[in-house]
Amino acid sequence: MRHKYSTEALVLSRTPLAEAGMLVTLLTSEFGLIRARAEGVRRSGAKLAHALQTLNETEIILVRGKEGWRLTGALLSSDHFTRLDAKGRSRVARVASLLTRLVSGEVHEPELHALFTEFVRSLPKLTEEEQDAAESLIALRILHILGFDPGPLPFSGYGVDALTSAREDRTGLIARINRGITASGI
Repeated sequence: MRHKYSTEALVLSRTPLAEAGMLVTLLTSEFGLIRARAEGVRRSGAKLAHALQTLNETEIILVRGKEGWRLTGALLSSDHFTRLDAKGRSRVARVASLLTRLVSGEVHEPELHALFTEFVRSLPKLTEEEQDAAESLIALRILHILGFDPGPLPFSGYGVDALTSAREDRTGLIARINRGITASGI
């Protein structure tokens, strides 16, 4: 019998597999970024389907098999998709896309989960200009955590000081982000 792991996760993306399966990209608090198979999720009445929608914060149960992670349980904690407007969802999608492109396999960086979750939770409270600054900050922080940006990080979180600093030095932040992306080779 295989060991079951329980952890918090944020669903970043879903890709259909076989007839009713799904490959789910998850950012977990314990294991970092992983991809897991979820069988039967696309069938009508599937119990896990609601908890595994994109941008859902979910308590998941995983089993590690020969061919990778398999998702065996999921309980919805928070639905961020409905809390965000279309522009907010686009911002989160861009950041999630950057993250999944930077990490080709699995990366054990649990810090990414806290960073990304804080970003998603803070977006609905911010103005559009502040959301621009927050998007730049999280992109730089992701690059920093993954080792593609050696510079110091300006502030933590998405408070007034951090967002004001990011807006004032937007050109510098974008230059650092571009250097980090170039260094990553994507």
